Amino acid sequence: MTLIVALDASSSACSAALLRRIDGQPDEVLARFAQTPREHTRRLMPMVDEVLAEAGVTANALDAVAYGRGPGSFTGLRIAAGVAQGLAYGLGRPLIGVSTLQALALSGYRSHRYRYMVTALDARMGEVYAAAWRIDDGLPVALVDEAVLPPERLLLPKEHEDHDWVGLGSGWALWDQMPAELQANLNLTVVDIDPAAEDMARLAVQVFDAGGGQRPHDAQPVYLRDQVAWKKTARKRAQ
Repeated sequence: MTLIVALDASSSACSAALLRRIDGQPDEVLARFAQTPREHTRRLMPMVDEVLAEAGVTANALDAVAYGRGPGSFTGLRIAAGVAQGLAYGLGRPLIGVSTLQALALSGYRSHRYRYMVTALDARMGEVYAAAWRIDDGLPVALVDEAVLPPERLLLPKEHEDHDWVGLGSGWALWDQMPAELQANLNLTVVDIDPAAEDMARLAVQVFDAGGGQRPHDAQPVYLRDQVAWKKTARKRAQ
């Protein structure tokens, strides 16, 4: 049996989930999800405690801890990473960071069987965090790298434009600023959807089964905007 707890605070929502995998049986997932702006620190660990209690297990039974590594709210990512690191370190378990954009894509597939999706989160400052995905064997596979960019630069992967595309996430609230070419190729957009720990647990168990995971002190949230800024600085220094 494999037990993985996942937690997320990357958006205005706060969530926790416990996945139990027993060979030959469908995965069982217990989850908590709530819109709790500015209450993530107070709500996250109680949610973890609730799913553990509902499953009738203790934290010592866990095989790994997963968390939403980003992109997303800077403050929320730090909160989730800190709680997950503390839990994994105290238990001596591996830590698995899961993409919030990939989790959104998995949610779209599980709920509606969408197969080609662009997940986008509002990054503030007139930008979005975005990536494009296709479903392969029930899991989202990235077609382009995750990026932070102005909405007017968001485009579909050229070689996959003919598929039925769906846009998921808060970034699609900036629809009016997106290119007409992109708008013409999208069948549907769903704005009111947030990353959830339930989908992160389902992705994390795949990583765990493949031998993945990090030591708790090595895990870092993913701030795409910081990465872009670093690359620009590095290029300037190299000139």
